[in-house]
Amino acid sequence: MRTSRKAILVVLFLAVAGFFGYSQYIAISHIGVIVTENEFLEKNNSGSIYNIQLQFSNPSLLILNAGETDFTIIVEDTKIAEGVLEPFVLLSLSKTIVKGTYLEDDEIQEYQSSSVKISGITKYNIFFTSIEIPFIYFPSDDQAREFIHQN
Repeated sequence: MRTSRKAILVVLFLAVAGFFGYSQYIAISHIGVIVTENEFLEKNNSGSIYNIQLQFSNPSLLILNAGETDFTIIVEDTKIAEGVLEPFVLLSLSKTIVKGTYLEDDEIQEYQSSSVKISGITKYNIFFTSIEIPFIYFPSDDQAREFIHQN
């Protein structure tokens, strides 16, 4: 009778831990991203270099440690820039400002629509494992104009 009680407790603990883990995975997959700043730095032979700040919001109960994150900026299905975000820690149920830079190709045409997408994959280290979560952000029309220079 004692062994069956222990077995029930172990199974119950595993079920609760599994449910908690799954719910946190779902929460992590809904991390929010917005652009808080975008400014021109310099122009060189490769293109124009910009500083960018993104705000990540963490809806989960886990503290997430992220390494460097590569991202791209796409306008009308054409990649116009590539960049890197600095490593950061995203505390549970909080927001964090992350700085980065990106290089924009100078051979960019004027685009008619303001369909801009910023996307990347962030690798978060959690306890003894890591998880890769893609992020996609569609800037507001005003922010999109800054990316495609239609002022």
